[in-house]
Amino acid sequence: MPKTLHPIGIFDSGLGGISVLREIQRLLPAEDLIYVADSAHAPYGSKSPEYIRERSKRVADFLLEQQVKVLMVACNTATVHAVDHLRETLPIPVVGIEPAVKPAARMTATGVVGVLATQQTVNSPRLHRLIREYASEVQVIAQACPGLVEHVEAGDFSSEAVRQLLKHYTLPLLEAGVDTLVLGCTHYPFLSEAIHDVTHGRMTVLETSTPVTHQLMRVLALHGLGRAEGRQGEVQFFSGRQDEQHLISMQMLWQRAVTPQPLPEPYR
Repeated sequence: MPKTLHPIGIFDSGLGGISVLREIQRLLPAEDLIYVADSAHAPYGSKSPEYIRERSKRVADFLLEQQVKVLMVACNTATVHAVDHLRETLPIPVVGIEPAVKPAARMTATGVVGVLATQQTVNSPRLHRLIREYASEVQVIAQACPGLVEHVEAGDFSSEAVRQLLKHYTLPLLEAGVDTLVLGCTHYPFLSEAIHDVTHGRMTVLETSTPVTHQLMRVLALHGLGRAEGRQGEVQFFSGRQDEQHLISMQMLWQRAVTPQPLPEPYR
């Protein structure tokens, strides 16, 4: 089979990367896609960098077995701690995702940008380097958000518990003058409406599913791996969890029926 006909592999620590998967399917409808939710190990944000690298490599090895032509790391935490290792060790192109600090620094009128992310992303040298390179002229406040990923994984986007967490994380940013808010975790776009509500729309909210899909398109073109249009690609789902609530959450996020296959035992 020509390499152009092979699928694209996408993975996240859990279900958040479906926000990226939806955009990839929208902009690249002819491509076959394989999505892995490593939900048995979610959230990555509370794990050590070594653990994140090990899990990312294990999931990547599974996707290589499925003969994917490109790997999309649809997880900010996995990108900051594992993408360099994956690029060094995998025989295919690897695309990572990073918080939209650069456009936020250009957009802010107050000169204060907020970033919501997992603890591991907030602590990562990669995020601090991104801020130094692209946002040195503005103030960037990075806020770790324990608990949000778990609510999204459970299909909870608007409960009072979620709203209280969001108030706890965002209202101090508003008080500090933040007018542009970067969602530095692929789970968080599913909370955009709740964020808008609790902040009364006083911040411009940025997420990166569209820019990272454009980067994927550039990588496909660079390597001559894009699939010709004229067909509707297929999407396969794999997950380390098979319980009913997980399936319900996955279908809510994908917005259509889905039957995820179990991640095989060596890769769970």
